[in-house]
Amino acid sequence: MKKFKKFYIETTSICNLACSFCPPTQRQAQFIKLEDFRKILDEIKPHTDYIYFHVKGEPLLHPKIDQLLDVSHEKGFKVNITTNGTLLHKAAHKLLGKPALRQINFSLHSFDGHEGSTDREEYITSVLSFVREATAISDLIVSFRLWNLTQDNETNLQRSRNRATLELIEREFGLDFRIEEKVIPGSGIKLAERVYLNQDHEFDWPSLTAPEDDGRGFCHALRNQAGILVDGTVIPCCLDGEGVINLGNVHNIPFSEIIEGERATRLYEGFSQRIAVEELCRKCGYRKRFGGAE
Repeated sequence: MKKFKKFYIETTSICNLACSFCPPTQRQAQFIKLEDFRKILDEIKPHTDYIYFHVKGEPLLHPKIDQLLDVSHEKGFKVNITTNGTLLHKAAHKLLGKPALRQINFSLHSFDGHEGSTDREEYITSVLSFVREATAISDLIVSFRLWNLTQDNETNLQRSRNRATLELIEREFGLDFRIEEKVIPGSGIKLAERVYLNQDHEFDWPSLTAPEDDGRGFCHALRNQAGILVDGTVIPCCLDGEGVINLGNVHNIPFSEIIEGERATRLYEGFSQRIAVEELCRKCGYRKRFGGAE
């Protein structure tokens, strides 16, 4: 029985922002239905203990996110949410005190990635206020993400923007140092008990229109992670945002059968030999981060 450390469930394909680093999905806009969510949790229960409300879309948009969290707890899952954090003023009361909620990742780079963003201080203050309240009443883990560094060092504009964001965070946690002087790209630093900040370079979502490489390398797809899109399509990893590597649909075939199917097996065995058998995998830059090591 395959067990996954991370299991991504896309609760909605809809997002309230249009960030430059995140290609808009061409799939139908929809929210996961509560009854479908229940069935999916039953299907994946033997395979994981941790679920992530994430692939595309903004999970805080889901009108029943509080009920999704309640069902997750009922079924024995711990939940991690990745959000841009802009909807906390509407959704915070649906998150606070939920026992299933283990971790929230705030993609703070969304503010500068979205052309229509206006008030940085109000945005960051809102996120920090929620974090202050949530961590005081629960064991919630918080990760702030600034994934907007460029490979040739930052532009002056981006460095200035990040400084403005980091300054607000430094003030909140009473830090006596500049965060960017301590954090190493690709890793994080601890700001307070159960609160972390991670900076990294912006990555490109894999696309069939991207150039193809020699296909060498390794990936954890179907080893420690898998995912299900909002329409039930099973995908091997969280970066297949369009369901290009469609392994099957849980509304038609049991999940346990899908991950033992021919296409899933070929992908898994290929990476065992450090070979990407899927075209999308050969066009995925993220795979190169793992090189040849498992």
